[in-house]
Amino acid sequence: MKRTRALTVATALILGVTACGTGGAGGGQSKKASEKLPPGQKVSGEITFWHAYSAGGTEVKQLETKVIPAFEKEHPGTKVKPVTVQYDKLHQKLVTAAAGESLPDVVRSDVVWVPELAKLGVLVPLSDALPDFKKLGDQTYDGALATNAYKGKHYGLPLDTNTKVMLYNEQAFKKAGVKSPPKTFDDLRAAAPKFAARDTFAVAEADAAGWNVLPYIWSNGGEMTNKEITKSDGYLNGKKSVEAVQLLADLYKEKALPKLLFGNKGGAAGATPAPEGLAKGKYGLIYDGPWTYEPMEKQFPKFKMQGAPFPSSDAGSISVVGGENVVVTSGSKNKKLAAEFSRFMLSPKAQMLMAETGQISVLKSLSDEMTKLKPHYGTYMKQLETARARPATPSWTKIDDILRKQVQVAIRGDVSVKKALDKAVEQIDPLLAKD
Repeated sequence: MKRTRALTVATALILGVTACGTGGAGGGQSKKASEKLPPGQKVSGEITFWHAYSAGGTEVKQLETKVIPAFEKEHPGTKVKPVTVQYDKLHQKLVTAAAGESLPDVVRSDVVWVPELAKLGVLVPLSDALPDFKKLGDQTYDGALATNAYKGKHYGLPLDTNTKVMLYNEQAFKKAGVKSPPKTFDDLRAAAPKFAARDTFAVAEADAAGWNVLPYIWSNGGEMTNKEITKSDGYLNGKKSVEAVQLLADLYKEKALPKLLFGNKGGAAGATPAPEGLAKGKYGLIYDGPWTYEPMEKQFPKFKMQGAPFPSSDAGSISVVGGENVVVTSGSKNKKLAAEFSRFMLSPKAQMLMAETGQISVLKSLSDEMTKLKPHYGTYMKQLETARARPATPSWTKIDDILRKQVQVAIRGDVSVKKALDKAVEQIDPLLAKD
């Protein structure tokens, strides 16, 4: 998924205490947590797999009737027990289970949870434990793999992925006198006044968080932090990052960007949601994931939504990565089986079975197959080649909220973009120092 909640201070403290212990099925590194788990070992026994695949669609059925049976057939004498947990409850359930030393063996984790859980000592560092980790990782998109990183190690493997691309209303562009959707930031600037002249918005952003803002910063050649993710000073408030946010501030001032990105508390109450506004011609373009297509086709069957890459600037066209990873808990009593199941979930067989339900494969080799399944995936597969992970830090949710608030202040024009990002840096760097 694209965003998640943070651990509360209380639960973090509970997990921190748990992580100091050993043994059990819960929070800390067990004595066997660092054991090598090579591929092809004879495995047996049972493991539990927690996930938040949608029970309302075909995902759970596919997992339980095809994917897991296929694994068990390849590995006689094994049993994988799947446990479906509602997405917005899974994070808290993991916290509670860790505190009570009752974690499952394998988890399908949101990409932004991995650094949190890794810091708390409840995950096996797979880059250490799996001798074939590099081979497995090299098969996946760089941005998806990076979401598993923390302090020089990788604590999971990509399982499914997604990103954002430009979705546009071709008729809205024609009415505004703009020949084609913007390929560059300069094109977007040039189109803005033409839309404003017709009382429509060139582009709509549904928020001002990292998921929304980082593609602008990265594409312009800016960064949010240094490579080590230890400081944002000189990066988030650096020249290229400031220029990227200034673009949004300028678009808002020119009435080419609606108040939608401020949220209801920021004066956006009643603002038309981005997909709806796109279909109705109120917005020329939005940026969103592949999940947008199906509901749009049902709600607006006559509207033909078009897709294109995120506009490019000095560094190219760079979007942001979302999705889920597969992780093995340090308290698992059957890590050999957990590791083999994790490998299987990255196999072309398992990836294609889940792709049939709408999950985008993390395997680069299956890019063409994804596009064959759903033609509109083509733009997303191309975008994934350069898409990047948000900074992999345990404090991401807090940092993301700081970024959101300061970008909103800058776009609203309350202070200059530089001052707003300086303020963000003042609050973010102490959090990074603790991570």
